[in-house]
Amino acid sequence: METLTASQKMSQAKDFLPINGTDHIELYVGNAKQAAHYYKTAFGFQSLAYAGPETGVRDTASYVLKQGKIRLVLTTPLKSENPISEHIYKHGDGVKILALWVDDAYKAFEETTNRGAKVYMEPVTKTDEFGEVRMSGIYTYGETIHLFVERKNYKGIFLPGYKEWKSEYNPAEGGLLYVDHCVGNVGWNRMNDTVKWYEDVMGFANILSFDDKQINTEYSALMSKVMSNGNGYVKFPINEPAEGKKKSQIEEYLEFYEGEGVQHIAVATADIIKTVRELKARGVEFLNTPNAYYEDLLNRVGKIDEDIAPLQELGILVDRDDEGYLLQIFTKPVEDRPTLFFEIIQRKGAQSFGAGNFKALFESIEREQAKRGNL
Repeated sequence: METLTASQKMSQAKDFLPINGTDHIELYVGNAKQAAHYYKTAFGFQSLAYAGPETGVRDTASYVLKQGKIRLVLTTPLKSENPISEHIYKHGDGVKILALWVDDAYKAFEETTNRGAKVYMEPVTKTDEFGEVRMSGIYTYGETIHLFVERKNYKGIFLPGYKEWKSEYNPAEGGLLYVDHCVGNVGWNRMNDTVKWYEDVMGFANILSFDDKQINTEYSALMSKVMSNGNGYVKFPINEPAEGKKKSQIEEYLEFYEGEGVQHIAVATADIIKTVRELKARGVEFLNTPNAYYEDLLNRVGKIDEDIAPLQELGILVDRDDEGYLLQIFTKPVEDRPTLFFEIIQRKGAQSFGAGNFKALFESIEREQAKRGNL
């Protein structure tokens, strides 16, 4: 039987919902001003826009950061009697909205809700002196939202209601280019329902699948399926826990996030060695990789352009598929709850997600879990 590559499987998506990429990712956080300082300092994001009391918004403050094509929105409530306060109390800091850039936000809403999507935001047109933005939204797994954003008739800094945010503190960028993928963790026996939702409601295709026989360590296991739209601009791997001797990283996430949600944001770079070295110098903490991982690396992945020494020094992982290879590394959680973290990835043709690294990665995560007493 002929085996299709990930790229070939993408072409099988029912692309009734054209998506141009990730518009922005919004995190609900306890203190947006301080979180913005962290992402600027540690990752090299740049000040872009702001909305809050000074712009006429009375109940929240939002800071928008940009690097490459990545836009992060950090939103905090200004009073306790606010749904966002309740969200943060339950989940801690984390991703609430995965906003998708579409050609027609009204049609995207109609297509997805007709296929069974739960409504988050009815279609709305927001305007200011720079034009109009049309938006709509639906719920995906847990309390996570897909917001459809249509901005072809808008020339403003971000969205209506936001003003340019100028700052005298502007650290250099960290070499981050765009959102490669966002990974979601779902509960026990929820994988197939979530995959079917993305197939039926969003028209996505399942381009890669891994079961607990492929993703396991001595102590724990999980299952993962990668969902992609037709052009491959948006990919959402979905993880589900599997039975193991001890608590898996997915179970730990579900326990501390208190529900399903976004586990990590993967961001692309063109020079992972330079980027990781820079981010480490700024205080970003990465998972450690044992030296033994590099002893037979070239035998496992074949010839690569990079020298092994800096990869080993920084703990960068390498994997290959039928279309090329990739380099990747994962941060430790970026808040005190062991929930959200980031992945830095550089693709050299590969369209996969580092299956050959899963064992090394998860053993590294388990070492951190053990330190927290959660393994």
